[in-house]
Parts: sequence; C-alpha cells; structure tokens
Amino acid sequence: MTYDPTGHLLLTPVDREAPARVRRLRQLGFGDRPDPAFDDFAQKLAEVTRAPYSMVNFIDENQQFFAGLHTPGGTHTGTHADPGGGSGGVSRFMARDHGYCPHVVVRRKALVLEDVCDYPRFAGNPVVDEIGIRSYLGAPLIDRTGIALGTICVVDTEPRPWGRAGLETIKSLAAELIGQIHRREDGRI
Repeated sequence: MTYDPTGHLLLTPVDREAPARVRRLRQLGFGDRPDPAFDDFAQKLAEVTRAPYSMVNFIDENQQFFAGLHTPGGTHTGTHADPGGGSGGVSRFMARDHGYCPHVVVRRKALVLEDVCDYPRFAGNPVVDEIGIRSYLGAPLIDRTGIALGTICVVDTEPRPWGRAGLETIKSLAAELIGQIHRREDGRI
C-alpha cells in the first residue's frame, strides 16, 4: 500500500512512468483528441463483452483521456481539450484519481472487478458514487518501448461475472490494439 507524507492511504497509485508515457504519447500523436479508429475499437470492445461502456484510455500526470469511447447512447462531450465536457453525454476526460485504469497502468496487469463493492480499496473510488460504476474489466496497453500507454476497459453499472473468459478476452483485445498502434506508427495503416 502507498501512503502520502501525512500517512493517509492513497487510493490512486504513484505513477513514476508518467513523464516517459507523456513523451511517448506525444510522439505517437495520442492522448489529447478523439480518434475515429479508437472509437471504432471501443465499439468493438462493447460488442465483444456486451458492456454498456468501453474506452481506449490514455493517462498523463493529471488526467485520463478517452481517445476511444463507446456509451449506450453514443453521446460524448469534451471532444477537444475541454476537460469540463460541456453538457449532456459522457466526457472524454476524467481525473487521474477517478476510476481503475491508473491502477492497471501502474500494475501493468489486467484487472477484473466483478463487483467493485467487494473490494474496500476500489469501492471508495469516486466513480462508484458519482457515476454508478459497479464492475470493471481492463488491460494495459504496453507498447514496443515497454511503456504502458494507457488501457482498454469496459465498465457496467451492474455487477458482472467477467471470469477467466473476460480476463483472457480483454488481454487479447489489448494485444490487438497494440498491434494496430504499431502498424500505424510504422505507416502501414
């Protein structure tokens, strides 16, 4: 467990790789604007997992940015550098201390939370009360340089029995997206 200097438990892990990640994301041109290919991939995530919400998420030192986003209503806000997100729809921006993706990036491992309320560390996350998130399934996007760029994830407002099949699916889809990112970087897409 990680504690701040005053001895309080930090709900969001310390991310020492963030400066290198930001440099790599800038090099790739990711992390600050929506991308239709990532929106398409988020749609695929939702279809494969039957989850109402899915994201391709890049994380910097202060916030998370959903470069790919699928919502049940298909409405998104904050499509440019607008952290406020405007009105209506789901924002593409989220504070770094909200949600579970920062844990996945720091741990560099997939995370399955069938019911977030079963885990005291995760049940207190602001997304539980503010958004109603009850289940999470996410995997890191680790590129060829070894940097965890962000995550892909799916969430639901109801507990979900993701199980081993869900874990294997999200890991496989993360590998698929990393392949697409590498092909794009190499100019083959």
